[in-house]
Amino acid sequence: MHIWRASLLQPADKLASYSGILTPDERQRADRFIFERDRQRFISARAILRLLLGRYLEQAPEKLRFSYSKYGKPAISDPIETDIRFNVSHSHELVLYAFTRNRAVGVDVEHINEDRATQQIAERFFSKKEVAVFRSVPSDKQTEAFFNCWTRKEAYIKGRGEGLSFPLDRFDVSLMPGSPAELLDCREPDNAQPQRWSLREVAVKDGYAAAVAVEGDRNWTLSSWQWR
Repeated sequence: MHIWRASLLQPADKLASYSGILTPDERQRADRFIFERDRQRFISARAILRLLLGRYLEQAPEKLRFSYSKYGKPAISDPIETDIRFNVSHSHELVLYAFTRNRAVGVDVEHINEDRATQQIAERFFSKKEVAVFRSVPSDKQTEAFFNCWTRKEAYIKGRGEGLSFPLDRFDVSLMPGSPAELLDCREPDNAQPQRWSLREVAVKDGYAAAVAVEGDRNWTLSSWQWR
């Protein structure tokens, strides 16, 4: 399991070279952003993904093509055949890339904003069990608990590849500060999801929270790098 971390704030000369490895449709997509900041962050995030995949696949990054599930999860498209699976998440000035082999994977990173860590938002998006735990957390730890829950839930649904079509209140994750990241329950007919998926917290940098979800047995190790 490989995690790469990169900054979305890149100098002008780097952005120019990054733009050169994007496909015409990706450059058109970048140009549709209203704010220049968002355009630059899209270019950085997509170009670095291409560069990383190019290294793993030993392919020219500009030659790679992507396909997307009906819920928007990307994958390497034909004619390249590979067992590499990947997922991407970005927030504020940071982007994370997760890579595995023959395993579904989901990753989520969030810039910590105390204004979002409210009981009202928790009650809207968390399960009843998670809300009960959140209410029991001391007030000075609630922001941490909130983003523990948020990133773990997002990583899991991104790993499943179903997006928000899978209700967030149908499963429970751990969120108590200091507790390991874990999928506790999933209310499906076979209820086998907690055995099929493992969650881990990902340490990135101050001011951010992140988690990764990986399908399959738990016999995997996590390595991480900073893109420079």
